[in-house]
Amino acid sequence: MRKLNILIAGSTGYIGVQLVNLLAKHKNVKIKYLCGNTSRGKKISFFDKSLKSKKLPKIIKFKKELLKNVDIVFTALPNGETQKISNYLLEKNTLIDLTADFRLRNKFDYEKFYKQKHKSVKNMKNSIYALPEITKSIVQKFKIISCPGCYPTSILIPLIPLINKSLVYTKNIIIDSKSGYSGAGRNVHKKFKKKNLYESLSAYGVGFHRHNSEIQQELNFHTKKKIEFSFTPHLSPMFRGILSTIYLDLKPKTNTKMVVKCLKNFYLRDKFIKILKADSTLSTNDVINTNNCFISICSTKYKNKIIILSAIDNLIKGGSGQAVQNMNLKFNFKENEGLK
Repeated sequence: MRKLNILIAGSTGYIGVQLVNLLAKHKNVKIKYLCGNTSRGKKISFFDKSLKSKKLPKIIKFKKELLKNVDIVFTALPNGETQKISNYLLEKNTLIDLTADFRLRNKFDYEKFYKQKHKSVKNMKNSIYALPEITKSIVQKFKIISCPGCYPTSILIPLIPLINKSLVYTKNIIIDSKSGYSGAGRNVHKKFKKKNLYESLSAYGVGFHRHNSEIQQELNFHTKKKIEFSFTPHLSPMFRGILSTIYLDLKPKTNTKMVVKCLKNFYLRDKFIKILKADSTLSTNDVINTNNCFISICSTKYKNKIIILSAIDNLIKGGSGQAVQNMNLKFNFKENEGLK
């Protein structure tokens, strides 16, 4: 079987480098081009010394002519740039996007939350918001695969099944998420230079963080219910990992045991979702450098309330790993190929 040729645009950011690491050991693909702007001419090992032993191309500038030589394009670019590339796609190309460019179904929502006009509205209908465990049965139908944001990944995985089964109320949901600073990109030190990055915890985007848009969209879409939630993200003094704490009110005659059973049954065949024993403690350290999502359902002093803990690695399950998982599903590879 021929290996599929890959182009990665935006290969030198934290997620881009992690993606190169995963694809370099994937037996069904070959990295044909690595693209960047300020890093042109450099080797990818300049950004990650562990890649020195791999035979990988030097970084070049993206040109649309490169698309005729590849099957799959991965993009980990600033918001707005993937839209431009999508307008050049050939019939043979599949685009797997790790940015927000095709996450929102409505161009007006995109403009509202990302403060720029969408440059490829015609391609929105060819795209899917692809949370693998939820959309695996239909992802093959789409040419543009949009990978969810890191925070929404940790939040949607536990919430969608519980709301669909009517085990929890859909109002007054409180979501408190903490992420390693790699989630803010390589320029994080400039963005938060006055925040004492390594010694403090910083709330940001309070009430109006961009990820509110896709959380709301996907909860409404997959549950067909009106959902009301408050989401507050925090930047933590650690490099990678996300821990989301979700506070929920249980419906009558529902308890923690039933919630655990619901999630275990729903994700029974999903390799990367681990539903822990009720009231288990959980940390980001449990999932670092994996494509796993660990979930713990915790009781509280109030019988009608529970707390969900959901942990992922933001650079893998919340980024590059999820992208590889979607590629595997799209092309009928083993779902965990390159992610073991």
